[in-house]
Amino acid sequence: MTQNQIEENKDNILIVDDTPENLQVLSATLSDRGYKVRGVISGKMAIRAARSGSPDLILLDIKMPEMDGYEVCIHLKADPQTSEIPVIFISALDEVLDKLTAFQVGGVDYVTKPFHVAEVLARIEHQLTIQRLKKQLIARNKELQEEIIERKKAEEAAAAASLAKSQFVANMSHELRTPLNAILGFTQVMSRDSLLSQENLENLRIINRSGQHLLELINDVLDLSKIEAGIIGLDERSLDLYQLLDTLEEMFQIKAETKKMQLRFSVEANVPQYIKTDEKKLRVCLINLLGNAMKFTHDGGRIWLRVSVDNNQQQPAESESYPNYTSVEPLLILFEVEDTGIGIATAEIDTLFDAFVQTQAGRKAADGTGLGLTITKKYVQIMGGDIWVKSVLGEGTSFKFNIRVFPAISSEITVGKLQRVIALEADQPIYRILAVDDNQDNRLLLVKMLQPIGFEVREAENGYQAVELWESWQPHLIWLDTRMPVMDGFEAVRQIRAKEKQTQWRTVIIALTASTFEERKGEILAAGCDDFVRKPFQEQTLFDKMACYLGVRYLYQELPRLPVGALRRYCVSEKPDSFFGGLLAQMPQSWVQELYDAANDVNEELAIEIVDRIWESHPTLAEALKDLLADYRLDKIMDLTQSSLK
Repeated sequence: MTQNQIEENKDNILIVDDTPENLQVLSATLSDRGYKVRGVISGKMAIRAARSGSPDLILLDIKMPEMDGYEVCIHLKADPQTSEIPVIFISALDEVLDKLTAFQVGGVDYVTKPFHVAEVLARIEHQLTIQRLKKQLIARNKELQEEIIERKKAEEAAAAASLAKSQFVANMSHELRTPLNAILGFTQVMSRDSLLSQENLENLRIINRSGQHLLELINDVLDLSKIEAGIIGLDERSLDLYQLLDTLEEMFQIKAETKKMQLRFSVEANVPQYIKTDEKKLRVCLINLLGNAMKFTHDGGRIWLRVSVDNNQQQPAESESYPNYTSVEPLLILFEVEDTGIGIATAEIDTLFDAFVQTQAGRKAADGTGLGLTITKKYVQIMGGDIWVKSVLGEGTSFKFNIRVFPAISSEITVGKLQRVIALEADQPIYRILAVDDNQDNRLLLVKMLQPIGFEVREAENGYQAVELWESWQPHLIWLDTRMPVMDGFEAVRQIRAKEKQTQWRTVIIALTASTFEERKGEILAAGCDDFVRKPFQEQTLFDKMACYLGVRYLYQELPRLPVGALRRYCVSEKPDSFFGGLLAQMPQSWVQELYDAANDVNEELAIEIVDRIWESHPTLAEALKDLLADYRLDKIMDLTQSSLK
């Protein structure tokens, strides 16, 4: 035996035998194998040695004077201190009854004398291995119990964090929306300047579109928090369902063509064109499902979106003429998104709609957060429906959901007019408007929006100043921020309403809030406000509210409609990489390297110069690259050129 093997065997073994020669033989043999050995010649000594030395295993003879091995084993097993020590009987008794008795009193094995050393060693090591595994199991169970305790503590901490999260989200909403309100607002103010060049107007549009996109992202994150808090509501409005589907089909058709897929939308004839539901939530559900179908369907596959009236619902007789159907009875519309993609394993179906859970394919794609289907299911339920999924691995997936809608008529669909307020009509009072906000940029924005139109505007930076100005100036309308130092908007409106009881003057008060939580609406109205507008707001929203509450009449300027292709650059990122790849492959490597270096250094001017060099010889590529530069997509140019250089 090597020294390393001897070092590994450090188990303590107690040998009990009234024959000293047997003790010596076993002790020498086991010591040579690296075991720590102790020997005793009587049962009473064995019991004392087991209690004091805590051996890992006992080799016990049966026939001994005063107390035999069976009685020794019974005593050992009755004592909690020694009950777990394994006992191997070694005896010359070879009758079956003797062996049965040995096992009945607690022995774990039985070796008959005369014995073979190799057999004894094997049986000893077998029992010691069992003991080691048993100890490991006990230790692991202890660890698991500790983990359970820690997990309970973590769950309690998570519950406390969830309470704090709502407050955090409310604060973050305010902090994000406040500067965004100024960004979007001042782009609207600047766009009024008639001296602006067409290029600067387009730059303002880009800023505004980017700001609106950022606002949508913020709203999506806040929607997740509202879903978790269970406070998201239903915003039902009349909409043109056919137009919504056309828009989605156009949106996904570009990507479908890139992947050479067949994308088909079909709507049954009895589906109403005009319906009343939450358009935003319906759009999100369809985009999530179509996006997943597109992501997990191979090139050349097929995707269908089918829309029908749910056959499980009894329909009224006049439902055959839905486009102008005016019944107030709700109906269920069924949407199905089917694909020929990679499918979903049966084992993953049950957790498919859980938050942050992705299928194996989703994890491989390394795309998404695992929230899309969670949000979709919640939105469907809010809209009064349910969602189901069927899938066959390797063949495809079908998602179906229905929602409750009310038929509407075309006249209920609001179509925004392309016009802008430029002044007040003649023969109207000089309306006094008070702008109350602790943020100077937001106050300045309100002044610049309202004063040029003809309103008389004053400012206050907190609720205390607002109350003082109301007493001395008595404005017709107050635009009131809700979160301010010194005195917040809620206290200010309460004090103003209390003072109004002593006068004949009543001021319209409209809250300006950066919160998106629905419970704030009730709190704002309960405080005494007439209405509220969320930040960031459009200038037309302010003018419409003042017209509603004060009866203000405006003069308008008709705005020209954007020419065809005016927004083409906004969608330039939809061009497939293959479009650029083929054109870049035709260019000299040195030129591609220059363009990559300029993009990598974020040097827009140099990138423009490099692209200008090829305008005459490669106009298609130059125009597409110029579009990317106009949208500040140096990152896209860097990726494309890097791929071409490889």
